[in-house]
Amino acid sequence: MHHHITRHPGEGSRPTTAVGPEAEAGRPDAGGSRFAFDAIGTGWQIDTDEPLSGSLRRRVLDRIRRFDATYSRFRPDSLVSRIAAAPAGGRFEFPEDSLALFDLYDRLSTATGGAVDPLVGRELELLGYDASYSLTPAPQTVRAQERARGRAIWAADIVRDGRTLVTQRPVVIDVGAVGKGYLVDIVSAILRDAGITRFVIDASGDLRHAGDRAIRVGLEHPFDPQLVVGVAHLRGRALCASGVRTRAWGDGLHHLLDARTGRPARKVAATWVVADSAALADGLATALFFTEARRLAQTFDFAHVRMYASGHAEISRNFDGGLFT
Repeated sequence: MHHHITRHPGEGSRPTTAVGPEAEAGRPDAGGSRFAFDAIGTGWQIDTDEPLSGSLRRRVLDRIRRFDATYSRFRPDSLVSRIAAAPAGGRFEFPEDSLALFDLYDRLSTATGGAVDPLVGRELELLGYDASYSLTPAPQTVRAQERARGRAIWAADIVRDGRTLVTQRPVVIDVGAVGKGYLVDIVSAILRDAGITRFVIDASGDLRHAGDRAIRVGLEHPFDPQLVVGVAHLRGRALCASGVRTRAWGDGLHHLLDARTGRPARKVAATWVVADSAALADGLATALFFTEARRLAQTFDFAHVRMYASGHAEISRNFDGGLFT
């Protein structure tokens, strides 16, 4: 089902929550409590009925820090940075959380024909999205040398044995397609473990809701954060958004790369995916930039909206919400 999107602020008022690529979360209940903080380079907020205790807040922040210390390619001391610096590769032990994360990457890589690949990190560096945020693409000669060496591919250049990754050369792992959503799921589990049954976690466009009462979520216009292009009703699931406007630099350069070509996506401007986990919603929001929804639906259960650079959009029949036309 396809709709043409016009510039429309939507029903005369901004919905409770706007999820673009950027988000402003709605509270589970009026008069609730919000815990806001910055982590992994972005803003987070957790809305609950009652304030989170100091010890629970510390537990959340410590868990995010530990995740970052493993997977951040922007930290020289991370495990991922050590793998990128190992001249002849090696054996590297990841924490328990890597099992579900890398399993999902296996499935996404297969379903997208290699377009979603955690070894896309080197391609991102060559385009300027590197550890120093230089945002300056490498010279053509450097990129030609890299191409001659052959692109590293998750399915071919990594041997995975449970939590252990074996590499033969330096490879740059980037879990950006799934990692933030996965971390939202981890924080969600911490809250549930503490007996909190109603909450909204919002990590700048990666949203997870728990509770009986659905929240209304505005879908932020990918090119104008003051507008929304539609609305979703979210209850007990995750909604993740991805767009070319966030983390964009230079002419047509942004972080959503097709790992098969190393080139940024051109046809799609933004995606929104609802799924049972934020990790899956996050990964599919990236996958939809390169792969048709019907192909992904053979493997995964999800609902989606996809907006094209042309201004046209598609919405799946099972999406609980609608677009403003």
